[in-house]
Amino acid sequence: MPMISQWLAQPRNYRRFLLCIAGLGGLLYGIDVGIIAGALPYLEASAAAQWGLTSQQLGLVVAAVLLGSVLSSLTAGALADRFGRLPVMVLSGALFSLSIPVIALADGYQPLLLGRLLQGVSGGLIGVVVPLYLAECLPADQRGRGTGLFQLLLTLGLVLAAVLGLLVAHQIDQLAGQAAPLVIAAKDKAWRQIFWLSLPPGVLFTAGACLLAESPRWLLRRGARTAALAALCRSAPRAQAQRELAAMLQPEVPQSAQTQGRSSLLQWQFVAPFLLACSILALNQASGINSILAYSVTILDQAGLSGALANSGDVLLKLVNALMTVLAVLLVDRKGRKFLLTLGSAGMALSLLAAGLLFDQQEGSQRDVRPVLAQAVQGRSLQLESDRLAALLPAGEWQLTLAYSYGPYQATRQLRGSGATLAGGALQISAPTQLEGDSVIGAAFRRLHLNPFPDLAQAQHSPLVLERATLGDVPAQRHGWLVLASLVLFIASFAVGPGVCVWLALSELMPNRIRSNGMSIALLINQFVSTAIAAVFLPTVVQHGYAPMFYLWAGSALLYCLVAALLLPETRGKTLEEISLHFRSARASAAVQGEARQEA
Repeated sequence: MPMISQWLAQPRNYRRFLLCIAGLGGLLYGIDVGIIAGALPYLEASAAAQWGLTSQQLGLVVAAVLLGSVLSSLTAGALADRFGRLPVMVLSGALFSLSIPVIALADGYQPLLLGRLLQGVSGGLIGVVVPLYLAECLPADQRGRGTGLFQLLLTLGLVLAAVLGLLVAHQIDQLAGQAAPLVIAAKDKAWRQIFWLSLPPGVLFTAGACLLAESPRWLLRRGARTAALAALCRSAPRAQAQRELAAMLQPEVPQSAQTQGRSSLLQWQFVAPFLLACSILALNQASGINSILAYSVTILDQAGLSGALANSGDVLLKLVNALMTVLAVLLVDRKGRKFLLTLGSAGMALSLLAAGLLFDQQEGSQRDVRPVLAQAVQGRSLQLESDRLAALLPAGEWQLTLAYSYGPYQATRQLRGSGATLAGGALQISAPTQLEGDSVIGAAFRRLHLNPFPDLAQAQHSPLVLERATLGDVPAQRHGWLVLASLVLFIASFAVGPGVCVWLALSELMPNRIRSNGMSIALLINQFVSTAIAAVFLPTVVQHGYAPMFYLWAGSALLYCLVAALLLPETRGKTLEEISLHFRSARASAAVQGEARQEA
């Protein structure tokens, strides 16, 4: 420990250490998001066999991270203001480290759900407090690169989660042909191993955060000027630290405005940057980035690439994301946030439009066969023998896409074949057997008309309704490669611009007085939009195909580009206090121009 303290006494070494620990925070955030994808197939297989886990319970396990993240995002800013940025960072790392053994040692549904909730709480805290801490601790000329490193490690966290899943999948594949109990035991060990392997980054982040200094701007707000100077001296020579401290002491608003108390928070210099940051974060998610990363294999398979090629395309997208983030980290303090965000969002709009046009061309050639298949519906089931279906099937390769419902329960099926043949000899749809109704809490909320989710138990008595049935040729592989090229351009454009700059917008635009709570609210809006996009994705592509979804994302990306080009100020090389003064100056300039027009 003395050797570590001596090494950290050098400002250059301390800055590097600070960036590494903050980068580990991004890594944990990426693991939080991506780890379940690799573990889910084995968790589903083993938990269903050993614990009787239903599909609804499994869905809650997957969604628990989002719920925990939303809950912690609401309180992260208040906690960071009350106790300091550093203690909340340590807490977030400790919660992540605690969640791993809770999940990996789980012997049932409840501890598994608790562990995933802890992971989500950790992710929500990290998403607010680490960019906040970086923005308040780094000099203006290094702030972009430091926050970009958070995004870079976040993308590497996604890659790491995918690699862990791939390594474990290879081990499971070697057991093909073995006895079922042996395979179930191996799958049970596999998903636990995936989580155990993600524990070391959490421990390192927690231990490293304990060696950092508190945010000097938070210390100044507490009146601890000497402690703030000491914190600055850890990362810069004393003369430079004193200059930075003097810049921090410059007021964001005139003294007269500061005396107005709470009402000053409604002034333009606070409201305008808050709304701008919220708009940027909302449009960032409305571009569809999370849904495209989550469903990339499904999208590519639907576009015409086989399963193996679709998985390879998914790996390519994640690698492009990481490599272009490296480029963005190098450029963000040279070219500026406004330039990269405008360039990246424009590239996203063009690539999404191209993908939409490709899917529009493919889906426009499909035939509606729902009237024919609806004749085979008998109450709660559908059965159509292959000889009756043969008259509809084309001579070459075909795919049949079905969307059906039983009351609030909705499902889809996709069949592919060649010629007038159907695997299994018949097309069959039967009512679901494993559906859970409301829990005690859900039923209580439903009686108060406060439960927004449907009661799936109603599906047990609802008839089968065929919502959509389309038949068409299987897309050519060339079509799949073109869609993949569009997605690669989309991911590259996102990574080089919005991927890095969105975290900077979140932390730089917020004035000091509202930064922590404002970041909490903005991140909550970000998560809400992401959840809404994820919620409408599958129903939209089932009912209307992929083209409308890509057109919607393209429109959002175009609006994103306009906001970045017309409203976002360039913050490169400016202190946080100078950025705050920009909005007051802009408001004053607009007022003067308005008075001049009235006099004219």
